[in-house]
Amino acid sequence: MTALSEAPIVLTRGSDVLTQTAQTEGARRLLGVGAATGASRIWMGRVENAPGEWSAPHHHGEAETGGFVLSGRARIYFGADYSEFIDMGAGDFCFVPPFVPHIEGNMSDTEPLVYITARTPDNIVVNLPGPGRDVHADTLRAGRS
Repeated sequence: MTALSEAPIVLTRGSDVLTQTAQTEGARRLLGVGAATGASRIWMGRVENAPGEWSAPHHHGEAETGGFVLSGRARIYFGADYSEFIDMGAGDFCFVPPFVPHIEGNMSDTEPLVYITARTPDNIVVNLPGPGRDVHADTLRAGRS
């Protein structure tokens, strides 16, 4: 039997999310739950891409990542030469396995993209060199609104 804990529940208000977390150019991560709030085996936060903004290539090391789109339209490129992709809209979930390089971004030139990300064990971010956000520039332009 596991002993019950008397540790306090920690609240992070939406207006108080922290920017002191690992970042990738083009995707702004805001920490809600993580080491700074007392968590030791999970990171959860809000990620924002401005209209038309795309992240640089990156992966999340050993971390498993779950994402949920709150608003906007997202595309995530992955695979050999970032040639595969998935598109997501509000209400969609995705799972990104450990060590999978990807580029994520906002398919709209006018609306922001906002999603929730949960990662375990922590917000591991490994930024990569590579083709950058223009890897599929023609495809991106064709898919944007």
